[in-house]
Amino acid sequence: MDTLILEPSLYTVKAVLIMDNDGERLYAKYYDDTYPTVKEQKAFEKNIFNKTHRTDSEIALLEGLTVVYKSNIDLYFYVIGSSHENELMLMSVLNCLFDSLSQMLRKNVEKRALLENMEGLFLAVDEIVDGGKEEIRSKQFCYTEIVDVAVYRLKFKKSSKEQHLFKI
Repeated sequence: MDTLILEPSLYTVKAVLIMDNDGERLYAKYYDDTYPTVKEQKAFEKNIFNKTHRTDSEIALLEGLTVVYKSNIDLYFYVIGSSHENELMLMSVLNCLFDSLSQMLRKNVEKRALLENMEGLFLAVDEIVDGGKEEIRSKQFCYTEIVDVAVYRLKFKKSSKEQHLFKI
């Protein structure tokens, strides 16, 4: 009996996607070259959306990848890992992302609010996933820590812009 022994790796996340209720990409971050071109990425995203938008489950195996997902009002959130990846680890990334955005958007996680606060989304994803590696955080500190860092960076950026305007 042959068993497959995989090298241990911290690179658990292959992609993070957010789509609207029409299956259009709002945010996509790929951490490897599984889908190197935008055309391949869009085809993959369409396939994921078609397979998941009418189901109530949270996990799917698609094209040799593990996909965990969640929907809310008019948004679909996806975290993708390899077929050998632990679904609970991927789900913790998804929950952390969703709960962090929920706090940042004051529980108004919908397309319009997200589009108005894309900078916060970028910062949250960067804090949760570091180049495909999940940042290990306890659930208790995950959301507040990420929101605090994102809010601090956004305030710092805004104050830097204001100072620059006054110097002119």
